[in-house]
Amino acid sequence: MTGRPTSHQGNDLFAATAPDLAPLAARLRPQSLEEMVGQEHLLGAGQPLRHAIETGSHHSFILWGPPGVGKTTLARLVSLYTQGIFLQLSAVFSGIKDIRAAVDQARQAATQGKRAVLFVDEVHRFNKSQQDAFLPHIEDGTICFVGATTENPSFEVNSALLSRLRVYRLRPVTAEVLEKLLARTVARFYPDIDVAPKSLLELAKLADGDVRQSLNLLELATDLCATEGVPHRLDEAILKELASTGARRFDKGGDVFFDQISALHKAVRGSDPDASLYWFARMLDGGCDPLYIGRRCIRMASEDIGIADPRALQLALDAVSVQERLGSPEGELALAQAVIYLACAAKSNATYTAFNTAMAAAESSGSLEVPLRLRNAPTKLMREEGHGEGYRYAHDESGGFAAGEHYFPDGLEPIQFYQPTQRGLEKVVAEKLAQLRDLNKAADTEDEP
Repeated sequence: MTGRPTSHQGNDLFAATAPDLAPLAARLRPQSLEEMVGQEHLLGAGQPLRHAIETGSHHSFILWGPPGVGKTTLARLVSLYTQGIFLQLSAVFSGIKDIRAAVDQARQAATQGKRAVLFVDEVHRFNKSQQDAFLPHIEDGTICFVGATTENPSFEVNSALLSRLRVYRLRPVTAEVLEKLLARTVARFYPDIDVAPKSLLELAKLADGDVRQSLNLLELATDLCATEGVPHRLDEAILKELASTGARRFDKGGDVFFDQISALHKAVRGSDPDASLYWFARMLDGGCDPLYIGRRCIRMASEDIGIADPRALQLALDAVSVQERLGSPEGELALAQAVIYLACAAKSNATYTAFNTAMAAAESSGSLEVPLRLRNAPTKLMREEGHGEGYRYAHDESGGFAAGEHYFPDGLEPIQFYQPTQRGLEKVVAEKLAQLRDLNKAADTEDEP
């Protein structure tokens, strides 16, 4: 049976009326798809997930998205629309025993003609064997599996399990959409509160795309209204108080973290100091360790700038040293200086490319011996064996360069790993190397019979 959900179905506590003392977000948890906020790309008219839920063609899937955007609610709605039973596990607290118990409940429900929706929160926290435990029960239809994760399932969910699931990506809800939700909520629950212009929009921005957080902040704001100077007034003073208690969405081990450091790195590589500073500030605002950013700056200096401007590496190292010695805010200012300099510096990945190519050549060429002339000869025996014989000391040569000398192993043709750019100091380096290579060619020609 499909269609609009009924008010109470079996053991589904979701459909029961929440008590007045429950948090505002719990009291306003959507009871139908029409009440969902955001996710129009999945739940708009004719969109795939909405169609599947409304028609009862339910399939197992994963909901991937940041906190507070409706993952748990959507899972509950699947069970409501199909009038089945809703079972929930948290990968933080559950194990194989809990999984088996849930499957047993699902089998019992099937004997009563009801489909079980098994919702697994934070599914990425289950290990491989725990994730594999769901496979046979998904395949035989015992459960409709709905997993929720804030992490990229491509990396965190077993390929065997992932191949049996569809993945739906949920997005943060825009501040404008949250503002409308807050306005409706104020009108319904707090009609006596005077709301200053644009206050709800600013409150929505503090929630940072999180529906649950926006309602929690509104509830906290109403509590603060009675304790501030002007009773029942939601204004700038209340917003400042709320802002001091909140934090931006930033998971130090998850996708948001790596997305932001990637944006910072790409902005520096793209020579945009303003965007680079923005992402630097976003990461600090979210609680990122400044020393982590400093270490990434050191990498950028070698990977994306290199010899085009060798000062970049020293400046990055100095900024990290300041952060280690002085901490905040002096260290963060030094790091900001490094970020700006790195963004403005001449760019070259020639060192990075040369290093990777040389490593590949060393791996593929095997254990070629060092030519005798290039070996050290600290003992009489080594000299008698020919170590160092024929070596040309560059400082004794004209111009300090032994034209025609070769330093690769015998049997390996010289490879030009380092290809300097025409930017920054590397332009000068490129000219110098071109001159030296011309001298080598001339010397090789003279040696030919």
